[in-house]
Amino acid sequence: MEENGRKGIDPKSGFCKSNSIFYSKRKPLPLPPNNTLDVTTFISSRAHRGTIAFVDAATGHHVTYAHLWRAVDSVAASLSDMGIRKGNVVLLLSPNSIYFPVVCLAVMSLGAIITTTNPLNTTREIAKQIADSKPILAFTIPSLLPKITAADPSLPIVLIDAAVPPEGAKVVTTLDEMMKKEPSSRRVRERVEQDDTATLLYSSGTTGPSKGVVSSHRNLIAMVQIVLGRFKMEEVETFICTVPMFHIYGLVAFATGLLAAGSTIVILSKFEMHDMLSAIERFGATYLPLVPPILVAMLNNADAINAKYKLRTLHSVLSGGAPLSKEVIEGFVDKYPNVTILQGYGLTESTGVGASTDSLDESRRYGTAGLLSPSTEAMIVDPDSGKSLPVNRDGELWLRGPTIMKGYFSNEEATTSTLDSKGWLRTGDVCYIDDDGFIFIVDRLKELIKYKGYQVPPAELEALLLTHPEILDAAVIPYPDKEAGQYPMAYVVRKAGSNISESQVMDFVAGQVAPYKRIRKVAFISSIPKNPSGKILRKDLIKLATSKL
Repeated sequence: MEENGRKGIDPKSGFCKSNSIFYSKRKPLPLPPNNTLDVTTFISSRAHRGTIAFVDAATGHHVTYAHLWRAVDSVAASLSDMGIRKGNVVLLLSPNSIYFPVVCLAVMSLGAIITTTNPLNTTREIAKQIADSKPILAFTIPSLLPKITAADPSLPIVLIDAAVPPEGAKVVTTLDEMMKKEPSSRRVRERVEQDDTATLLYSSGTTGPSKGVVSSHRNLIAMVQIVLGRFKMEEVETFICTVPMFHIYGLVAFATGLLAAGSTIVILSKFEMHDMLSAIERFGATYLPLVPPILVAMLNNADAINAKYKLRTLHSVLSGGAPLSKEVIEGFVDKYPNVTILQGYGLTESTGVGASTDSLDESRRYGTAGLLSPSTEAMIVDPDSGKSLPVNRDGELWLRGPTIMKGYFSNEEATTSTLDSKGWLRTGDVCYIDDDGFIFIVDRLKELIKYKGYQVPPAELEALLLTHPEILDAAVIPYPDKEAGQYPMAYVVRKAGSNISESQVMDFVAGQVAPYKRIRKVAFISSIPKNPSGKILRKDLIKLATSKL
């Protein structure tokens, strides 16, 4: 047998017995051969028939492709005049907006590095990211300005969506002013290569506190090619952007990838079910990317939704974050018969891609994360022995390919424990690959809690709980929830003489973390179960918590 030019590969599963590697069954990616290329130039030079790039769902204000690329050039020229150079880090703190991609694309076109952060993050969380990534400039909106000035009063700021900078804050200009600048052919143009760093997005990785994921222009270009190949858009499609742009899912789809196809992207600054559905109707949206809890809510309220909204243009829903069950898929197809469900699997460390289902038939492999993305290889590795496993055997999923990150920023220890010397990324997900090459996620080695698509690292919440003077020990686990998927639950050991209550524990955490990280259930226990090396036996606690369900 021979496939992809390699001998000994089973064309059904993609598995090669001689090296225990699973090869993608998708058509390989064409990657640009020229090394001197930034992702912004790559996207802007793609031929397409699209006219409108972005629409603000709230106001109807739209940006044409001609205006978008002019704005990107103007902002890049302004940044260059301000002294922003290749390798400098620029922070962006903003909800979804039509200006979000302008900032990202302008920064990356210079070879500078964009780092984004969640608008829901607390000042403490933002200060931590600023201390780690060391940005020399920040972009934000007026209402979020106090968070940055409190986190780092010395950081120069460009205000988005403001005509006049407020007094007192260290605001150097507004984005509006930058976009008025005539792009100059004389500006400093440094040579940007595909291996240079483009983005620094913060992820919990496989365990522990948040880490900066270093992705190159090559990673993003490969991701764009995968997005284009997956959707095969022959007509100009309209996408609704509900997922956050600061997150890899939103950045992949809306701030970069779909622009290369000439798609129209309708942007909602925050998720509201009514706003999303009325935007589909108003703007004739064809694609709706979302996370499973939103899809489940659409299913549960389908009769009322179909009675109130005309969703006749919608033909595809893209779900990421967790595999969908048979009941959800078939229920959704029954209620929305003209809509195809597509699923995807990816990590920040793999630039948001890794596997996908590209048709309803593929999604009907119930519980699958899909087939490997183009040009991506996988191994299933026994976590105990380190041995590579064949089809239908559970082990940790390892991925390798052009979208895999360069490493974690200024964290060699975390990088070497996640990326091996041959470029394999240990995903922390326990999976198996079946006889037809479909990946199924069985469990998580990594201890992340998935709350409404957001990743919540238990270790971060445990460290915070242990700072409370009345708490002796604590463990945080995922607690199943129909609407959210999972939410954080804490097991707490009180100090002798303490009567700290459930609400006091929850309030203590709520005051210091973003809303999606809040503890929503507390149980008190005499001791936290641990193995001989001191590692929390989370599975025992999950069993205890769910035994009463």
